[in-house]
Amino acid sequence: MNHILTAAISVLTLAACATPVASPPVSGEAEFYAKDEAVNAPPAAQARGPYEADALLARSLPEISEAIVNGETTSVQLTQAYLDRIAAIDRAGPRLQSILSLNPDALAQAAASDVRRANGQALSPLDGVPILLKDNIETLDPAPTTAGSLALKDNVTGRDSPLAASLRADGAVILGKTNLSQWANFRSNFSLSGWSSVGGQVRNPHMLDRNPCGSSSGTGAALAASLAAGGVGTETNGSIICPSNVNGLVGFKPTVGLIPQDGIVPISPSQDTAGPMEKSVRGAAMLLDAMIPGENSYSAGLSPDALKGIRVGVLRSAQGNNPDVIAHFNAALGVLKGQGAELVEVEAFDPPEGFWTASLLVLQYEFKASLNTYLAAAPVAVTTRSLSDVIAFNTANAETELALFGQDILEESDKLGPLTDEAYTEALALVQSATRENGIDKLLTDNNVAVLVAPAGPVAPRIDPVNGDVWPEWAGAGWAAAIAGYPNLTVPMGDVHGIPVGLSFMGGKNTDAALLGYGYAYEQASGIRLSPKYLPSAEARPEINAAMEK
Repeated sequence: MNHILTAAISVLTLAACATPVASPPVSGEAEFYAKDEAVNAPPAAQARGPYEADALLARSLPEISEAIVNGETTSVQLTQAYLDRIAAIDRAGPRLQSILSLNPDALAQAAASDVRRANGQALSPLDGVPILLKDNIETLDPAPTTAGSLALKDNVTGRDSPLAASLRADGAVILGKTNLSQWANFRSNFSLSGWSSVGGQVRNPHMLDRNPCGSSSGTGAALAASLAAGGVGTETNGSIICPSNVNGLVGFKPTVGLIPQDGIVPISPSQDTAGPMEKSVRGAAMLLDAMIPGENSYSAGLSPDALKGIRVGVLRSAQGNNPDVIAHFNAALGVLKGQGAELVEVEAFDPPEGFWTASLLVLQYEFKASLNTYLAAAPVAVTTRSLSDVIAFNTANAETELALFGQDILEESDKLGPLTDEAYTEALALVQSATRENGIDKLLTDNNVAVLVAPAGPVAPRIDPVNGDVWPEWAGAGWAAAIAGYPNLTVPMGDVHGIPVGLSFMGGKNTDAALLGYGYAYEQASGIRLSPKYLPSAEARPEINAAMEK
């Protein structure tokens, strides 16, 4: 990554008034469907490419749950269909490499769900629904939790993280674990998003040579490719929002602390959180319901009228410089206005001097402390018991672990002291103040708005194993929500020559339900759902090929 402002945002985000136009730019390929409580999938009769999902698997989580309830399919049939599809396009065909391990007990879990349902004892709407979890989340299933590193290939904990236990208690089928940027993309300033030594490079199903974004890249690619009904990612700074943005999904990063962090390979206790990734807002809300122990319902209150009378802050300063992204953003603002929202242009948000240096320092301090604690309690078979051990392992196995880029972030983190260091406490106070009371909270209060909107990110660049991630000028301000620990939702708003882009909704602490409501109202009005075409490159697009091949 380049050491400029865009790259500073990029490295931290992958572990940013014009009159609205009436419709998205014609270069897009968004599919507009009828609007109901979950945006309808395309009709079965529509022509499909060789890798596109069939009518059932192409549906969103709420529609798949309904298909099980209505007897259109059983959990066993559905689980087997996903396993067959994984074999066909993740391990073969376009080789998405989005999944690291499959749960050998998945079909048994599905069969148990079918028995419960036949006896009228279904546990929840998610009973029997196959779900994928990012491979830094522990499950009691016989599979390791690797964080994408061979150093953790024997990390079979035999225990559920609280979120996995909650999903299991609702009857969800744990289908497997997804690939990710190794160590959740917190290893090097020159990293390659979506790459791990365990699983190789994740491919974006919309355009196979495009960056799937990190670190929940495997969950993003797998869900876009219909390899499960829903998925769980984790985010420290952008790792749910960015892969959801570039893979054409709904992704929700909740308020930090809403979902328990136990049983997840850590980076930063002050910023880490798991969150749902799905094809629809209702599906994401249903997953969130199931991921949090106890009684709650983020899905029950969703309404297509949620934007009526709501003052929406427009972060024009975060729209980036790509004219196609800006055109989609303007179109999305027009949809919000059409749903009764009042748009308010807000002033640019500029972090204080030293902010980016401090934000990286916080992550480095917290990574060393929290990872050392996690590894010290790992199963006996795991021989890397500290960050120092991980660095030594990578050096000793450089041909696999350091084949594409180094471990400078790990090495710099390991030099730091305890969390009682003044350098850490001052840096944490600076970045949290800048993004909370002097950032998001201030923007919301000063402008009397309920939510802030911006593009969710830039257009995904090509995968570049030589230079590492090379992103265009950043779009969006998700870094502010990530560092503040506040919620952020992305919903598809179109595509640029087949590459998805999303609309970000950010709010204050614990406004999770409100953001999901706003996103749902936008989704139902826009009707946009993006289906991947598995193109090898942009040159496979007719309009681009015609211009380039003479």
